[in-house]
Amino acid sequence: MTFAFDNSYARLPERFFARLAPVPVAQPRLVKLNDALAARLGLDAAALRSTEAVAIFAGNRVPEGATPLAMAYAGHQFGGLVPQLGDGRAILLGEIQDPAGERFDIQLKGSGRTPFSRGGDGRAWLGPVLREYLISDYMAALGIPTTRALAAVATGEPVWRETARPGAVLTRVARSHVRVGTFQYFQIRGDTEALRHLADYVIDRHYPEVRVSDRPYADLLRTVIARQAALVARWLGVGFIHGVMNTDNMSIAGETIDYGPCAFMDAYHPEQVYSSIDHQGRYAYGNQPRIAQWNLARLAETLLPLLDSDGDKSLALAQQAIDGFGALFTRAWLDVFRPKLGLLEARAGDAELIEDLLEAMAAAGVDFTNGFHALNPAVASGVEDELGAAFGEAYPRLGDWLARWRNRLAEEETSPEARLAAMGQANPVVIPRNHRVEAALAAAVEGDLGPVEDLLQVLATPAQVDAGNLDYRRPPAPHEVVHQTFCGT
Repeated sequence: MTFAFDNSYARLPERFFARLAPVPVAQPRLVKLNDALAARLGLDAAALRSTEAVAIFAGNRVPEGATPLAMAYAGHQFGGLVPQLGDGRAILLGEIQDPAGERFDIQLKGSGRTPFSRGGDGRAWLGPVLREYLISDYMAALGIPTTRALAAVATGEPVWRETARPGAVLTRVARSHVRVGTFQYFQIRGDTEALRHLADYVIDRHYPEVRVSDRPYADLLRTVIARQAALVARWLGVGFIHGVMNTDNMSIAGETIDYGPCAFMDAYHPEQVYSSIDHQGRYAYGNQPRIAQWNLARLAETLLPLLDSDGDKSLALAQQAIDGFGALFTRAWLDVFRPKLGLLEARAGDAELIEDLLEAMAAAGVDFTNGFHALNPAVASGVEDELGAAFGEAYPRLGDWLARWRNRLAEEETSPEARLAAMGQANPVVIPRNHRVEAALAAAVEGDLGPVEDLLQVLATPAQVDAGNLDYRRPPAPHEVVHQTFCGT
């Protein structure tokens, strides 16, 4: 079993990381392998099931060509700056290129203590590892930029959290693991040379188109801002709440990263929070755009020494870029929500139409996923039975909105087929509902992987409507509602 490593991050200056190997585990056992992702990366799935490969995924063997390291970074966590975080339980083995030449990191998460562990055990347990596998795979099925899980391996060792839990290691694949916090690490230390190294590295790896610009670092900032605005809009379109939008959890590559206490909403409310550690609602569903802009302002601060030699001009360039987030996000949000309503052309007043529906959903406690999907049959046949079921007693009060919506639909000459196709893609029928995820993880911890496999199969086709996924589309009963989700660290 070989990986064709070409490790560009390891060629950066030594102060960017700590070199060390993963800590071996007692009894590695393959729990889950992502065959589709393996094929996407040009890897042999059969070889990845070998004893040799499982030893690599567990951290018991360092493959040829790897240069294992723990990356250094800082970050604002719930608004408070922590000068040194870093990979406290992860090891970057190296980078490979897929058949198209695209570069990906191969990282082990839960691979033991590092110099950045800050007293932690450096390990992960099976529940959060499989949660990241499930949710990231679903995001990929939706086409939302995300890190991916290639493999989950049980370690045969207990991990202590509230009680003893079965240990596990996740093999994570990402376009890179550079974060806003990586830039902050060097800003805090006044290391402008390292900031320039890092910015040049990110440009070369992710955004080579800005290299030819007269102001490449300003264009880098603007490009990252646009990527993040589009990403958060996509999150909102499926009711996703990240839960820990710290600056060390914001990928410079524009991918969703670090699936800790994340969750998908059942009943819609903009102030919905699930994370057990988000006591003030900082990262609530509706706050995510504001927090993204706040995090990006921290990135802009790190780039000030690079934007211009004149401090006032540098600050003006950064402020202009950050001020542009609002328009970029609004445009991306409309691009996401218009097709959820069957609208394929832009019109004035669309934002108000969407927001009025969301307000009605919040007031009635309508299930976010089912509420939007109920619009599909209303367009296809004019029958509003599903809307009536979704809104319940509040349905009669929706009459004015329905009239406005139908008038707006009539303004377009879009064919019914094209409209329904767009709505089908924009309004998934299945999501990783929290009660389903928790039940599947609980079974897996007891040794039954069947519910995880069933859930993965259903989530692989989010838009498919059939009898086989009917129960997965059902909102939780009152006794099944999950009120809090946890990091697992």
